[in-house]
Amino acid sequence: MRILQVVTLVSPDGAYGGPARVALNQCTGLRQAGSEALVAAATRGYPTVPSEVDGVPVRLFRSRTLVPGTGFAGLGAPGLYRWFRSHHGDFDVVHIHFGRDLVVLPVAAAARRHHVPYFLQTHGMVAPSDHPLARPLDSVWTRKVLRDAGAVFYLTPDERDQLVAVGGDRLHLVPLHNGVPCHPRGTVGTGATEVLFAARLHARKCPTTFVRMARLLLDEGWQAHFTLVGPDEGEGPAVREAIGSEHRIVWEGALDSSDVPRRMAAASVFVLPSVREPYPMAALEAMSVGLPVVVSNDCGLAATVHRAACGIVTAPTVGAMADAVRHLLADRPRAREMGERGRSIARSEFGMDGVVAQLSATYTDLIGARS
Repeated sequence: MRILQVVTLVSPDGAYGGPARVALNQCTGLRQAGSEALVAAATRGYPTVPSEVDGVPVRLFRSRTLVPGTGFAGLGAPGLYRWFRSHHGDFDVVHIHFGRDLVVLPVAAAARRHHVPYFLQTHGMVAPSDHPLARPLDSVWTRKVLRDAGAVFYLTPDERDQLVAVGGDRLHLVPLHNGVPCHPRGTVGTGATEVLFAARLHARKCPTTFVRMARLLLDEGWQAHFTLVGPDEGEGPAVREAIGSEHRIVWEGALDSSDVPRRMAAASVFVLPSVREPYPMAALEAMSVGLPVVVSNDCGLAATVHRAACGIVTAPTVGAMADAVRHLLADRPRAREMGERGRSIARSEFGMDGVVAQLSATYTDLIGARS
């Protein structure tokens, strides 16, 4: 099967976060299962635009800011759109990691117009919104491409309700969880104690909450280092100001997304204080290397973390996060046990084999129905 996956942005700093990581993981698994799979996306930040990322063939096109001041929603990639119009017939199916932006929306509309079998995966990015671009985009493109997709993959019941609110109740909605490869085991409980935040420095990720939590614990006398890893998405200046001269709190900047699991494996605890977090790939990757995780109670993985006892679910406040980390630092054997349970559930419930099997079956069903 010839599969094209389209995502908004692929960049060396992993700025687009989970959706880009998911696209690359899925294509790796699909290729291992015998399909031809290619990722197409806008890009920025590479000195020389690559033809392969993490072993996956890619077609990357320079991003353009078409609507200033609107973040990813205002990005476009005219070259990608022109390429897709010429090459859509080269693929049996098109899988679009879909949001309201000017990179993937035109591609989805073109797939619909040319009757190419296409699927959408929205990663919590399509919800009722008061963003100034949302209403015109929904009326022109979003509802039409949602309704005519072969399937719209969603992560959680909340996301399903949001999609119905935007696109109506005639969508072909299919649950699909994010998958994570089996990464090498970390070294929880050995060496220096490090508490790690690994995500975009965006307001929704609450990196300053992490810094304030770190300062509180350091003031109490806890012997640990606190590290932030991730690209600046607007909160960098606030993070630097909050860190001040405290040398035990460090923002290391961005890492290539393929290097993040290895970096996680050297830490002791993973903390993500973000709010309205649909389904964080960073938390899954932390679980996969055996880190105990601390997540907020409105995170899409909160129920899994609580059920599996592979971390602590708490309110996204400085005090509550500090209390959770305090418990893990005080009981290292318990932290190691939580990490092992997380690694086990990452393999049994979130392994790539199951995701690839479901994708392949869904693709085949649509192709067969059309034939």
